[in-house]
Amino acid sequence: MARFVRDLVINQPDDFVHFIMNDYLQKNQFIMADWKGEPAYRAGDAMLEGYKYLKWFYSNGALHLEAWIKGTAGGEWDLDGFVGCMAKKPYKESLEQLFVTLQQPVPLPQGMQNPQGAQGMPNPQPIPVHTVDNTKAATMALTFGILSLVFCWIPIVSIIFACLGISRARMGSGSSKASQAKTGRILCIVGLVLAIVLWIANIAILYI
Repeated sequence: MARFVRDLVINQPDDFVHFIMNDYLQKNQFIMADWKGEPAYRAGDAMLEGYKYLKWFYSNGALHLEAWIKGTAGGEWDLDGFVGCMAKKPYKESLEQLFVTLQQPVPLPQGMQNPQGAQGMPNPQPIPVHTVDNTKAATMALTFGILSLVFCWIPIVSIIFACLGISRARMGSGSSKASQAKTGRILCIVGLVLAIVLWIANIAILYI
């Protein structure tokens, strides 16, 4: 088993940890799936960026998280090393941002000091916390989309940019810059198609 494993003592309230984790999973489009009979969250696709998997649990103030990528032969890849780095790097960066977010100071609910009603029942207000921010991924998706179009005449370069952009576009689709992520994804797909068409055309010309 080759997985990225992180055990992190954060001593945060259970509801806070579950809120941040569920927010991260939703923004990065993870869904509950099956990995060889083992329940795990999955994101990505089989063709362009590959499948990313994640498992986690929180108990007694400690977070245990496991993350991996489905390898080309169907096995597990951890998030280090050169092979598969185009998928590994953004995934690991998003997890590092998640760990920072989980360790933020949690303010006390202000409403607990403002009792209301005849019996003096407290009226707690929502606690503002920072969540995972994928706006950078949305901006990068747009940048990679433009580059994939600019370099479509160099197919392999364009395909690399397109794959990088599509991965970032998925991550950025749940951010405040979702429109940029969507535009970037469209540009990446167009650049990818053009690169493949030109690649096939170049091969055909060589054999004519």
